[in-house]
Amino acid sequence: MGSGQVTDWQGKNVTVAGLGVSGVPAAKVLHGLGARVTVVNDGDDERARAQAAELEALGVTVRLGDGATLPEGTELIVTAPGWKPDKPLFTAAHEAGVEIWGDVELAWRLRGQDGRKAAPWLCVTGTNGKTTTTQMLAAILEAAGLRTAAVGNIGVSLLDAVLGEEEYDVLAVELSSYQLHWAPSLRAHSAAVLNLAPDHLDWHGSMEAYARDKGRIYEGNRVACVYNVADKATEDLVREADVEEGCRAIGFTLGTPGPSQLGVVDGILVDRAFVENRQKNAQELAEVSDVNPPAPHNVANALAAAALARAFGVPARAVREGLRAFTPDAHRIAHVADVDGVGYVDDSKATNTHAAQASLAAFDSLVWIAGGLAKGATFDELVAASAKRLRGVVLIGADRALIREALARHAPEVPVVDLDRTDTGAMLQAVQEAQRLAQPGDTVLLAPACASMDMFANYNKRGDAFAEAVRELGA
Repeated sequence: MGSGQVTDWQGKNVTVAGLGVSGVPAAKVLHGLGARVTVVNDGDDERARAQAAELEALGVTVRLGDGATLPEGTELIVTAPGWKPDKPLFTAAHEAGVEIWGDVELAWRLRGQDGRKAAPWLCVTGTNGKTTTTQMLAAILEAAGLRTAAVGNIGVSLLDAVLGEEEYDVLAVELSSYQLHWAPSLRAHSAAVLNLAPDHLDWHGSMEAYARDKGRIYEGNRVACVYNVADKATEDLVREADVEEGCRAIGFTLGTPGPSQLGVVDGILVDRAFVENRQKNAQELAEVSDVNPPAPHNVANALAAAALARAFGVPARAVREGLRAFTPDAHRIAHVADVDGVGYVDDSKATNTHAAQASLAAFDSLVWIAGGLAKGATFDELVAASAKRLRGVVLIGADRALIREALARHAPEVPVVDLDRTDTGAMLQAVQEAQRLAQPGDTVLLAPACASMDMFANYNKRGDAFAEAVRELGA
């Protein structure tokens, strides 16, 4: 089907791999365009059967419990982002010369259909901070008076954004490594890779493959490739990218920025990239206190968002106004309460070691609540970097022994409470033990560095349990 837009879908045989939040909309869109759509899905549970019935009522063919066989006559596969590249379905597709797109690729190909304006995409990826940065970016764009939306991996369908009734001036697009893997022709106006740390290696197969998929976000960029000065791997991805003539590399740093960078000087966020005579001049954008919360890693998120907005021509005042208007999602380094001079902070979203280390670095003295499902992670680097900040540690969850062993190696003097239980009631006991260890002026921080599914349905439920336990302390 080539790399350009497809204008005639009538009668094309398209297989959609997977139902769920991306597969169902993709199937509906393709059917509406006149394609002959077959959906294949591994699962055959109640939810899948309900989604299948909805699609079959439209005339879409659905095969439940068979996601491995390539339907005869397939000319294109559109896959849910989570389907691994080594699936037998994809092996068969490669052998048959059938292209594989993700829903992001489909949205990219369909933008500008029916004479609509094709809004430029400002794209964000990274191991951590993607959602917050994308939401900050949308808030800044809105403050500039632009019609925009935060879409993509953030939970808002890109297909809805490019095909819905509302037209946009620009889109703030969060993209995961999965989505980027299946989006070969995406060409953003500007894009940012916030950071790179080992994650999802079971899906990608190696750190090199994971980084390569993240780096796809820079391919064909027109105006700016935004990278993290403190994370050389992100700058390396910029160097390797094939971009349009004149596209610039723009760094962000928590230190004093050099030319073509955004950074921080005396508590002020400043721009030395999108100003005249950037060798000598800088533009004030906002104060660190305008960032909510003003933790270092969140200030970095704000700088990345500001860089993308400035690349799109947004005035400096809109950066300040947008950051002041931004409210972070729950469970992201959220202050819950102060009890007896101790702060309690919920960062349940810190589900890997990279995110947890950034969270721990925001506090000088703390009691750390950690543990859950490690997902193959190791904790030595995290504990060694954070040891001097720890008043005490309370461990919960299935893989807590891995953290306990790292603490024994790198912080043997730090008191550790190991809760030998994985029921949801363990959170109340964990908070009570943390209160016992904490002293006035300390912070009790839930930053688990692990996934939640051993004890909770998701990180939101884990954070809710923490907040409820804190409220019981203060009752």
